[in-house]
Amino acid sequence: MEGGMKPMDAEQLRENAHKMVDFIADYYKSIESFPVLSQVEPGYLRKIIPDSAPNQPESLQNVLDDIQAKIIPGVTHWQSPNFFGYFPSNSSIAGFLGEMLSGGLNIVGFSWVTSPAATELETIVLDWLAKMLKLPEDFLSSGQGGGVIQGTASEAVLVVLLAARDKALRMFGRNSIGKLVVYASDQTHSALRKACQIGGIHAENCRLLKTDSSTNYALSPEVLTEAISQDTASGLVPFFLCATVGTTSSTAVDPLLALGKIAKDNKMWFHIDAAYAGSACICPEYRHYLNGVEEADSFNMNAHKWLLTNFDCSVLWVKDRSALIQSLSTNPEYLKNKASEGNMVVDYKDWQIPLGRRFRSLKLWMMLRLYGQENLLNYLRNHIELAKYFEELVSVDQRFEIVVPRTFSLVCFRLLPPQGDEDCINKMNRDLLEVVNSTGKIFLSHTILSGKYILRLAVGAPLTEGRHISAAWKVLQDEATTLLEQYMKT
Repeated sequence: MEGGMKPMDAEQLRENAHKMVDFIADYYKSIESFPVLSQVEPGYLRKIIPDSAPNQPESLQNVLDDIQAKIIPGVTHWQSPNFFGYFPSNSSIAGFLGEMLSGGLNIVGFSWVTSPAATELETIVLDWLAKMLKLPEDFLSSGQGGGVIQGTASEAVLVVLLAARDKALRMFGRNSIGKLVVYASDQTHSALRKACQIGGIHAENCRLLKTDSSTNYALSPEVLTEAISQDTASGLVPFFLCATVGTTSSTAVDPLLALGKIAKDNKMWFHIDAAYAGSACICPEYRHYLNGVEEADSFNMNAHKWLLTNFDCSVLWVKDRSALIQSLSTNPEYLKNKASEGNMVVDYKDWQIPLGRRFRSLKLWMMLRLYGQENLLNYLRNHIELAKYFEELVSVDQRFEIVVPRTFSLVCFRLLPPQGDEDCINKMNRDLLEVVNSTGKIFLSHTILSGKYILRLAVGAPLTEGRHISAAWKVLQDEATTLLEQYMKT
């Protein structure tokens, strides 16, 4: 590799990494100049990138030029202050530095011996976060439970579903898998259904129970009890209940305490998915949304959504780590070692689906140290205040309605013309979303609740300020005015 970039060289790394950091910093400096939602057409990239890899090395500058000209146009800018679609995916200076260090060390920490610091830091930092959330002591590593970093909430719900399934099969026999039933609300993330598919739970035994506006789309304990009664009477076996704190569509909060008691009475595994809203619950004034977590067997939140930790970092705590290990453990000869054989250490490979794992606790540890708890509370509260501000703007415009009450930093609203049936109103809101997103000035997403097509504005990007909320509202108002005029003519 003469004359080109070496596989690894400290001075070449220093020189080129400086250039990359400058490129990224310049990107953040100019992030507001790009359309938030990428405006390219499917297949755009194949037309402008060669169809085979180069034989000879190219310069980093050439590659950076291509990134600027060809890749950036195909990027939807999740870190833009005008990104209000989905839920946030926070990037921060601390998180980025942690990612950089993790990539630099590049260890594969599947067992304690492969890098003791990776395992031990993860255990410690997840105890820190559990204490910030005031989780019950059963979830701390000092007892039978503990925390583990998964890639996403989808992985988290899958591993606990597998642990719960195997526990049930040990009790009722391996052939009873066709009788096992999962319960959740119809607002639960689709990851649960995928977990059921992977875990061999029969599709007809995945009960996604109907919710409506009377409970603000939270799961009703009465509806759950009724479903369990019917299933047990039919000879089926209820074994898993998933509750959500902050649903994707509307941030509904399921009544944890009541649901937890039902789960306990029926000897079901009780999992709580707080992927988005879990972060807010470090604030004392929002902690009450987790009341009932003491009844749960597992609890999950995504630090990579709203807690300034770069993707991916989904945190799962369990009360009984042995249940996970029994389901997911493998012990081939080539991985055997004295520390593991002596049961002196945690091997996180047995708490997850893959064998390999990255040093993700570094960025979480660095984020908590470089920002501190007080700054994190203020950061979250600011986003919630900005969402309140947007909610107030919407509520004073007679042409719009707030569809469900705001709980955290998501506002669900829609345009409500003076006349027109539900289909017509839905079409108008679909058109409004499309035209607003195609301006490139802001990006929103949608959901459907009780047949209503609803716009979602989720505040949570680190750079978002009050002026961005005001500007977003102006875009929505202006496009709504144009749209209403067109509708009145037809």
